[in-house]
Amino acid sequence: MPVAMTTRWLAIARRHPSAWLLGAQLLAVLLYPALDDTAAGRAALGMFGMAVLGLALWVVQRSPLGTWLALVLAIPSVVFSLAGALLDRTALLTTAQLLESLLYFYTAGALIAYMLQDHKVTRDELFAAGATFTLLAWAFAFTFAVCQQWYPGSFQGTGGGAQRSWMELLYLSFSLLSGVGLSDVVPVHPQARALVMLEQFSGVMYVALVVSRLVGLTMLRRM
Repeated sequence: MPVAMTTRWLAIARRHPSAWLLGAQLLAVLLYPALDDTAAGRAALGMFGMAVLGLALWVVQRSPLGTWLALVLAIPSVVFSLAGALLDRTALLTTAQLLESLLYFYTAGALIAYMLQDHKVTRDELFAAGATFTLLAWAFAFTFAVCQQWYPGSFQGTGGGAQRSWMELLYLSFSLLSGVGLSDVVPVHPQARALVMLEQFSGVMYVALVVSRLVGLTMLRRM
């Protein structure tokens, strides 16, 4: 019986990789505030982030886009991230964040291609819609992190200081992408404002084109 149950859960996991990616990223949102204040916590979050990268590569395999570009982005990002943490080099960590941003953008595009490749809405595609949203939020948050390294003081917030924390940038990204706009972090540098406008545009277009299509196909299937 345990073997049969394990086999069943593995089969479900293979059918819904987008659900695992979505769940991991939502779990990360809850873990960041609790673990980001200590060195051990940041190390644990780093390991968790690598696991999320692995899930992203797994998800890309279901897309009509190739996985080779995802691997080209993922492997160097892990190397630069580890090297930056071990050597305490900000430039290496910034390079890793830039590569992770590109990887998340590519994975989000791969999931959108996966959702648009047919006219049948599956359960995994519904999970993919949520995972794509979180991927875009992470991608822009990494972009904001790179921006404030290249242009110090790009964002201002109530916390003070020239640099915003990762949680502040992720909070800003979710606020912009959802169209809520409830954030105490404000872009002040022209480059930061340009990135913010791009994310606002991406959030509107994602809902207008991708989510509305999935909703429409779901309603047609029920008629």
